[in-house]
Amino acid sequence: MLSPSRLLAVEFFLVLLIAGPCLAEEGVDLELITRIREEGLRHSKVGEILQQLTDGIGPRVTNSPQMRHASEWARQQFESWGLQNAHLEGYEFGNGWSFDRCSVHMIEPKFTPLEALPLAWTPGTDGRIRGEAMRLAIEEIEDLEEHRGNVEGKILFVDESREVNIDNTDIFARHDEQSLADLCRYEIPDVDAKDWIDGARKRFKLREALLKFASEEGAVSIANISSRDAGVVRATSGGDRRVDHETSVPGFALSAEHYNRVLRHLKADERVVLEVDIEARLYFGEPTASNTLAEIPGRGKKDELVMAGAHLDSWHGGTGATDNGAGCAVVLEAARILSALGLRGDRTIRFALWSGEEQGLLGSTAYVAEHFASRPSPEQFEEGGDLPTGYLERRWPIEPRKQHAKLSAYFNLDNGSGRIRGVYAQENSAVVPIFTAWLAPFADLGAESVTLQNTSGTDHLSFDRVGLPGFQFVQDRLSYSTRTHHSNLDVFDHASEDDLKQAAVIMASFLYHAATREAMIPRKPMPREPEKKPEMEDAD
Repeated sequence: MLSPSRLLAVEFFLVLLIAGPCLAEEGVDLELITRIREEGLRHSKVGEILQQLTDGIGPRVTNSPQMRHASEWARQQFESWGLQNAHLEGYEFGNGWSFDRCSVHMIEPKFTPLEALPLAWTPGTDGRIRGEAMRLAIEEIEDLEEHRGNVEGKILFVDESREVNIDNTDIFARHDEQSLADLCRYEIPDVDAKDWIDGARKRFKLREALLKFASEEGAVSIANISSRDAGVVRATSGGDRRVDHETSVPGFALSAEHYNRVLRHLKADERVVLEVDIEARLYFGEPTASNTLAEIPGRGKKDELVMAGAHLDSWHGGTGATDNGAGCAVVLEAARILSALGLRGDRTIRFALWSGEEQGLLGSTAYVAEHFASRPSPEQFEEGGDLPTGYLERRWPIEPRKQHAKLSAYFNLDNGSGRIRGVYAQENSAVVPIFTAWLAPFADLGAESVTLQNTSGTDHLSFDRVGLPGFQFVQDRLSYSTRTHHSNLDVFDHASEDDLKQAAVIMASFLYHAATREAMIPRKPMPREPEKKPEMEDAD
């Protein structure tokens, strides 16, 4: 029987043998890949990069002091490795926000410390305050009028209680053969998202009306339930970042178990008094946020571009390790690997660390609009909150700029710290054999799947929706979806350093091969405005 190491070597040889014609056709440089693997797997700095970004700098809410620190730190890192044109590029965002302290206790009917996080862009409490908990059940804006005059001094619990999952065994996941096979099976998408868009619009307007009502009526605070179980507190935005906004009331999220306990007391007609102490601030007069850019100049085709990116901003509960310090560490490490090996392609390789992703792909959208192509701005209601403006509605027309024709591809990493298992082709059939060839030398590291499926929710969409080749890698989820995403557990301990080493090596290889490939990456047809459905006439 062959030893595991010899068996792996045989399997790797068979992969290369089978993929040989494809590798040769695509000009895959195996000697170069060996050098990249050596640098990235044996001399990696990716763990150090992530630790500095998380433990050193901390959470990075867009336009906060920590985010500004992170942007400048990343710029200096690029520069120290010899990259050129390392700079920050600004766009209009809105007010910044940060917090230093959040303490919530139940005082009556029994003293209990509660697990809580403040909601971004809501103010602090100006010291310790107390208020009586009140369940505020509203489904429509008009429902608020029924409670006028009754909420002064109250802490408004605006969500329903929910059942928590007491079986927490399924919290960590890696892809297996079946899940990857399922991922590679294309399913015809539902292109009509009107119901979802209408629902998002309604939720936003209801929240906006609630904040105004609570402020006018003298409520002490607003409480939401965490969308995760097992004591995990998941908190995002609860206020308004627009420069002309009116300050609302403090807001916080409670762990599901503690939120449910308060509501059980209220249902038993017991008086519940909470003590809340939140130190938070908004930063007025600084509406410009920044993306961080740097590049390795190309040679013969230096006006053509290959790009890689991840979003540097995070939410505030943890330190933004898996969302998305991991992706940023990989992009930074890929830049370091290529620079350390002195590798330059024919095309310029540009690295981007975005801000404003969590508020709707705002940083990458602004960059794409400035350099490649723009679409009409969304309605004001979408700009004001944390709704995903990047994928709510597609607006027309698309107006390409001169550089639109010069971008070969953009590669994104933003699904936690799990290893790369493949890449989403975004319905671009022409790239499947190209990516298959580029992945073949990494089959022994678990990366070999190319799926025609689309994936959403991150910055490659800013490129894809204006007809540019934008791609997101397939990753093992680990505990990203179940524990760390937007939660207080999004910290360095939940990142896998070995997985990040693998991802950085693959990222570096993809970038170099895209930059040296004779032809640019094939494109899909430009997006077209859908035809309006004719209105049906009523029958006589």
